[in-house]
Amino acid sequence: MCRDCRDFIKKGEKILDLGCGSGIAGKEFQKFFKAEVTGVDIKDNRIVDISFQIIDGKNLPFPEKSFDTVLINYVLHHSNDPASLLKETKRVAKKIIVYEDLPEGLLSKIYCRLHGLTFNKFFQGGNIASFKTNREWEEIFRKIGLNIFFQKKINHFPGKKGKLYVLGVPR
Repeated sequence: MCRDCRDFIKKGEKILDLGCGSGIAGKEFQKFFKAEVTGVDIKDNRIVDISFQIIDGKNLPFPEKSFDTVLINYVLHHSNDPASLLKETKRVAKKIIVYEDLPEGLLSKIYCRLHGLTFNKFFQGGNIASFKTNREWEEIFRKIGLNIFFQKKINHFPGKKGKLYVLGVPR
């Protein structure tokens, strides 16, 4: 992931890892980019030491444009209102990097369904994951005024489809 993002993140940037989970991705970004990383999530499930705050999943307790980059790593499908969360992310960031699974193709649809059910049962509780297609994500980004200036297909294993989006926040 760090190599995917090296053209978009400068050394020493302030990065918000939204929905950081274990914190592993944030820690890797911290090391790779010599960045100042803050993780946020609705629960503290960190297994590595990064700066962290619990959030309500709707609001980000930071001033406008307080981060260079927000990393959203396979999180939006767990949000009850991803468009509102993206609007809030847009408020605190200069750019947004999103990794998402896409339910496109039979195997990927099955994977997304199983992932949603198991994650809900073991980690989140009460919130069923809602996976969106590439076209649906592009429409959400457009409606809230986020410019897609890079995207890349991510195929983790045969049949599982995902996408990396790098979104610019208009000034």
